[in-house]
Amino acid sequence: MKLQILGCHGGELPACRTTCFLVDDVLALDAGALTSTLSLEQLCQVDDIIVGHSHFDHVKDLPLMADLIIGRRDKPVTIHASRECARALRENMFNNALWPDFTRIPTRKEPVLRIKAFRAGSTFQVGPYTVQSVPVHHPVESCGFVITRGRSSLAMSGDTGPTDKLWKVLNQTPTLKALLIETSFPNALQQLADVSGHLTPRTLQSELEKFERDEGTSVLLYHLKPAFVQQVKKEVANMPVEVLELGDTFEF
Repeated sequence: MKLQILGCHGGELPACRTTCFLVDDVLALDAGALTSTLSLEQLCQVDDIIVGHSHFDHVKDLPLMADLIIGRRDKPVTIHASRECARALRENMFNNALWPDFTRIPTRKEPVLRIKAFRAGSTFQVGPYTVQSVPVHHPVESCGFVITRGRSSLAMSGDTGPTDKLWKVLNQTPTLKALLIETSFPNALQQLADVSGHLTPRTLQSELEKFERDEGTSVLLYHLKPAFVQQVKKEVANMPVEVLELGDTFEF
C-alpha cells in the first residue's frame, strides 16, 4: 500500500492541514485536506472515503469535493461512516440548508456521493481493502481502523483518549506495518485532552505500554494542534515514534 499524508494536524493554518490520508490514490481516510492538496484529476480518482467521526476537521472537504467532481465521474464517491456519523452528515451537512444534498444530485439514482453506514466495531470490504472498525473514546462516536490489503495492514487510531479496544485489535494483527495515532495536546493541557477525548505525550506513553509492538512497525503521530506542534514534538523526542509531516509518503 502507498500512503500519502495530505493532512496531519488537529487544526488549520497556512502550514497545517487537518486530518487526511490517501491510500493508493483511490482511498481517503478522513477528508480534512482533499481539496486543498489534490488536483481536480486526482480528486476524481478517489473512489472511497472512510471517515472516523463527524467532527468538522475530519469531514470538512466532503461538500467542496462534491461540488468539484460533479459531472466528472461515472459513479458516486462512497463515504463510509459509522451509523452516528452518517446520520450527522445527512442531517447537518447535506441537508439543503448548509449545503446541497449531493446524495441526490444530479439525480437520486446517479448521485455524486453515496453515504454508506457501518456499525461501529464491524468489518467491511472497500474494494481490495478489508476494513476493521474499532470504537474508540471520544465525545461523539469515533472509530479507529485497521486496513488490510494482502499481507500488509495499516492502522489509524481516529480521535481518541485512552482506550483498550484498539490495542486488543492491534495486538491480534500480525500483518501490521504502521500505526497512525493521534496526539493532540502537550502535557500541560492534560485536563483539556481528557475532557475532549484526546491524547497527550503522557497518555500516549501509557497507551503504548499496551501495544505488543513488532520490530519494524512504525508508530506515526498526527492530529497535533497547530498552536502546540513544537511543544508536543519536544515532549515525544525520546519516544520511539515519528511525527508525521505534510507530504510524507510511505510504502507498506
